[in-house]
Amino acid sequence: MKTRVRFAPSPTGPLHIGGVRTALFSYLFAQLNKGVFVLRIEDTDQGRYVNGSEEYIQKALEWCGLTPDEGPYNGGMYGPYRQSQRKEIYRLHIEKLIEKGSAYYAFDKTEALNDERKKAEINGKTFRYGAQNRLNFKNSLTLRDEDIKEKLKDDYVVRLKVNPGEMISVYDEIRGNITLNSDLLDDKILMKSDGMPTYHFANVVDDKLMEISCVIRGEEWLPSLPIHKVIYNAFGWKTPQFMHLPLILKPKGKGKLSKRDGDKEGFPVFPLSWGASSVGFMESGFLPEGFINYLALLGWNNGTEKEIFSLDELKQSFRISGIQKGGARFDFEKAKWINHQHLKRCSSKKLVNIPMVKKRLKGLDPSKHIALIDLLKERLLTLNDLHAEMNWINETQPYDEKVTLKLKSKNADRILEGILKIVGNCNEVDALKDLLIIWAEENEINIGVMMQCFRIALVGELSGPDLFEICKFLNKDIILVRISKAISYFKQKT
Repeated sequence: MKTRVRFAPSPTGPLHIGGVRTALFSYLFAQLNKGVFVLRIEDTDQGRYVNGSEEYIQKALEWCGLTPDEGPYNGGMYGPYRQSQRKEIYRLHIEKLIEKGSAYYAFDKTEALNDERKKAEINGKTFRYGAQNRLNFKNSLTLRDEDIKEKLKDDYVVRLKVNPGEMISVYDEIRGNITLNSDLLDDKILMKSDGMPTYHFANVVDDKLMEISCVIRGEEWLPSLPIHKVIYNAFGWKTPQFMHLPLILKPKGKGKLSKRDGDKEGFPVFPLSWGASSVGFMESGFLPEGFINYLALLGWNNGTEKEIFSLDELKQSFRISGIQKGGARFDFEKAKWINHQHLKRCSSKKLVNIPMVKKRLKGLDPSKHIALIDLLKERLLTLNDLHAEMNWINETQPYDEKVTLKLKSKNADRILEGILKIVGNCNEVDALKDLLIIWAEENEINIGVMMQCFRIALVGELSGPDLFEICKFLNKDIILVRISKAISYFKQKT
């Protein structure tokens, strides 16, 4: 059987990085087995549908390099790929289950069910609509045929008929065998009163009809696994492989990573921005390669100390055996470090064509763009750091007071006057360093102090890229103006 893996998000808002990781592992498993990666939009809950979500999901996957082989945007042989367009398919399959006696119509009013829930709570019990009490309610198991026909003219739902006293066993590739007594299950609603299927029913039917061979999803769906097994059994269908991924945990404390954690700690939780307030990893200056690499490490490793992977390397290295059971704690500093490694590996020619880099380089000599990125990229954790790293191009930063105080005591103004003369007489930047060193040695000036004075004059602080590489990007007139300005500063400093 050909490997077919689906990613099936709901368009209820932006795609959380937990969802992207599920898509990534699904994509990698498909690639590993020379299979097909399918995107299916699970939009049966129309009340929670958010405009723009579906387009966001597609764009996010494309940015990450996880372009689906089949889906609502590129089609395929198993469509439609939006559940809202498969309503007739679900209706026909509901009828099959009803005919087999594996599902039934239920006509209970919401008020009546709420009353039963309150009674159960008073008695310290959990309300379940199932084998133990289904004959006490208004449904097609308790009403006459003529009453059922009349009731079908009004609102109703369709429930799964779960047989009591059965042990339901399902194997998960990560967690092993999972077994549950059917007495603990409700007769879950399969079809809602609006004629749309519930997640449980549509999920199973679609996975079967789309010939999905492996279902990969988050561990929050583990409680649904026995119900899905019952539905598969009701149809007489074989179940696919199942893999339930560990949660991505908060950086601190307990629980699943949420948008609130990102807002509180100042890091993104979405791949792309969503609205004005939710900045994504892309807008935070991450390369898709760095973002994907870090996500892969949240709950997986290849059994070695290796941490830096390209997407192609992940395709070669990914194995189910490397997925851990326990939750993986999110670490934004580690994410930035991973991104830093990819920035260093990325060609400057590619980097200068990224929109945010293009924007920052606007107004600078295009012939120097690649050389400038070559100079700076190893200093960047994210592309957003480029702004600070390039500030010296337009003007010096405010002089570092602590440094200038020390340099003042070492005759910084006189040293800079000497540097000014040498720069003024030098026509080749490549020769400047040697000329300055010779001059410092002849005048018994500490070379380190001299270099610090020169850097303060050009940049305003001691950090930054190679001093003489900086000189290549500043024309001679600008260098002379900055040195003169620094001389005046030191002379006025008391």
